[in-house]
Amino acid sequence: MRSYLIEELTEGDMERIKARLAEKGFKGSLDDIYFIPFPQEMLNDEQTEHLPECGPYVLVLETGSDFLKMELLIRGKGRLRCSCISYCTPEQRNQMIDFLDSFVHELDIPV
Repeated sequence: MRSYLIEELTEGDMERIKARLAEKGFKGSLDDIYFIPFPQEMLNDEQTEHLPECGPYVLVLETGSDFLKMELLIRGKGRLRCSCISYCTPEQRNQMIDFLDSFVHELDIPV
């Protein structure tokens, strides 16, 4: 699995991060799992075509005691398996990494 990892966060940092993720409505049904909405304007042609059936599209963010791990696999919440589920392109990857970095910086957490 390809992923982006931020580690060595403090317990206090993790509490603030989890609270903000939940506040934004990103909380998944499993503990420590969050779904980061993937921007529709960044979808590829197949994902755009499959949006009504497979969407909305998300990246999974896992939180641990001192880390954040964002999978770089674009998943559809409407279907578990489909040809439209794919890894981020370099452009998509960069945008989503920038999103997570900005999210953490907005909480004034140094990484």
